[in-house]
Amino acid sequence: MGCSTMGTDFPGTGWEDLDPKAAGIDPAALARLTEALRTLTTTSFMIVSRGRVAYRYGEVSEVSYLASTRKSILSLLYGPHVAAGCIDLSLTLEQLGIDDVKGLLPQERRATIRDVLTSRSGVYYPAGSPGGDDEGTPQRGTYAPGTRFHYNNWDFNIAGAIFEQLTGIAVHDALRDQLAIPLGFEDFDRGRQRMLGYPDRSRFLAYHMFLSGRDMARVGLLTLRGGRWNGQQIVPESWVRESVAPHVRPEDMQGRFADRGLGYGYYWWLPMQSQAPEWEGAFLASGHYGQFILGLPRLDLLMVHRRAISDDRAMRRNAGIDLGDLPSVSSTQMVELGQAVLDARA
Repeated sequence: MGCSTMGTDFPGTGWEDLDPKAAGIDPAALARLTEALRTLTTTSFMIVSRGRVAYRYGEVSEVSYLASTRKSILSLLYGPHVAAGCIDLSLTLEQLGIDDVKGLLPQERRATIRDVLTSRSGVYYPAGSPGGDDEGTPQRGTYAPGTRFHYNNWDFNIAGAIFEQLTGIAVHDALRDQLAIPLGFEDFDRGRQRMLGYPDRSRFLAYHMFLSGRDMARVGLLTLRGGRWNGQQIVPESWVRESVAPHVRPEDMQGRFADRGLGYGYYWWLPMQSQAPEWEGAFLASGHYGQFILGLPRLDLLMVHRRAISDDRAMRRNAGIDLGDLPSVSSTQMVELGQAVLDARA
């Protein structure tokens, strides 16, 4: 994967605009994109080219639930602490003293932090929050750690607990201090970040995040630029490269994620359907309902999609209250939107 080094522009207290023509984007094609977004449940959409906003749709300042997009952000939070030696990815759950309400199997205890970060822990313990591939969950003990991809929230939730155990820093405080402050988030509220889930099922709940689209774009731009922001290395470049490298190939995907053309890094999805050079090194943060950050490093191009939902709905969903699902935008549709933006380039 090649992290972008083309761009040097970063937002200050606010985002600067870029004429679409200067970004090489046909304005007529953007009008068609707007019509396409109106047919979806999209509440906001941004295109950032070379560090400036070439297109915005909807209210990009609206703060809403990130769902699983939070996992890619947690991956970024890990980087400085891995580099500092505080987090050793080879440590096992047994060495960390991690167990759960009904106990882990001896085989499950052998999973490493690296296995957890690639969703290959082999721990099929019921998660303390919704959102994983629950229907496709194998029986416990079926697969050894590191041998099979299974998208599950137990891994994601335990990653937050491991972070806090080894760094002594609360995940949401790290979000504020490692990203929100140095990147200049415009809409960040520490009080809205919260843990949600089912404590009677698992000791490890979900570290949920609530951000605006324009602050998600800052996260995406940081990743595009290899962890660098205005001359400061916020996240080690080597960690960014490793995080968005394909540790799991599309052909190794299981369950509902098979046949989507997506690989997986350290909590980043990797669109690998296209052989076109524009898609080389692409990365995607993906969350339920339609929360996405799509980066195309070869073009220094970034897109952010939101399908905002209320905090109340997010909390009720994570309390296990069945509200029925809402019309959403899928990762496949997001990749199609990304291709539409590429096709709009004059």
